[in-house]
Amino acid sequence: MKQTIRPKRSLADDIAGYAFISPWLLGFIAFSIIPIFFSLYYSFTNYNILGKALFIGFENFRRMAHDALFWQSLKVTFFYAFISVPLRLLFAFFVAMLFNRGTRAIRVYQAVYYVPSLVGGSIAIAVMWRRIFIADGVLNATLAKIGIITDYSWIGSPDTAIWTLIILAVWQFGSSMLIFLAGLRQIPREYYEAASIDGAGALRKFLHITVPQVTPVIFFNLVMQLINGFTVFTQAFVVSGGSGDPMNSTLVYALYLYQRAFKYYNMGYSSAMAWVLVLIIGLMTAVVFKTSTSWVFYESKEGK
Repeated sequence: MKQTIRPKRSLADDIAGYAFISPWLLGFIAFSIIPIFFSLYYSFTNYNILGKALFIGFENFRRMAHDALFWQSLKVTFFYAFISVPLRLLFAFFVAMLFNRGTRAIRVYQAVYYVPSLVGGSIAIAVMWRRIFIADGVLNATLAKIGIITDYSWIGSPDTAIWTLIILAVWQFGSSMLIFLAGLRQIPREYYEAASIDGAGALRKFLHITVPQVTPVIFFNLVMQLINGFTVFTQAFVVSGGSGDPMNSTLVYALYLYQRAFKYYNMGYSSAMAWVLVLIIGLMTAVVFKTSTSWVFYESKEGK
């Protein structure tokens, strides 16, 4: 068998490579790695930014057990993530299925539907969203046009405020939709043709061909959107005015962490909260990975 001779790398090549990536590498170390280690250290201290950090061991973590707002923020965040993520994925998958059928202006439609994901996390969109759901906002004005007169503030009521954030999250389905669409287009058409010959209908094709073939894409989108759901901040901050009101119904975890750090200057406690969030996200991701072996279909594995 003819062996392929690989050229040897020289020290100069290695130095040149590291030189080219050095701006990114230095930025990653300075703005990611070092802050992570500082955050871990401060999580075991009583630190208010202005004074000296006083080591207090696990006291910050023990305080969380008796912090009512900490548990409220967890409750709100879990509710937000477990409702918004499935809805966003379902809506993204539905739109991707429509686009996969093909239209003449498919690229235009893809761009239009992707725009909310590009701008949805911006301050301007969050401000616009707040203006839509206030008492004299666009939604109530639209309802008045069809004879439904109301001065109900959708973001001012604890029963509906969190739902405005969930709707905003679902509206930002563009990135998931494009990933789903890419997965759908990788399914061989021969599978559908063979199923048609066997007399399978549209529902059976969807359940036995489409869904199994895109489970790796569903798995990827689920993990990414879960992480996004548990770390949501900008929308809740702007819509609630940074307070988490009304009655802490929009006090998501990241918002409460921000309040502890930059409103009450309790950087040690907020650092501990950040590491608890890391553990929660890691646990949720581990559960998804663990269960994926029973529902994610990989064609290469099946062929072994």
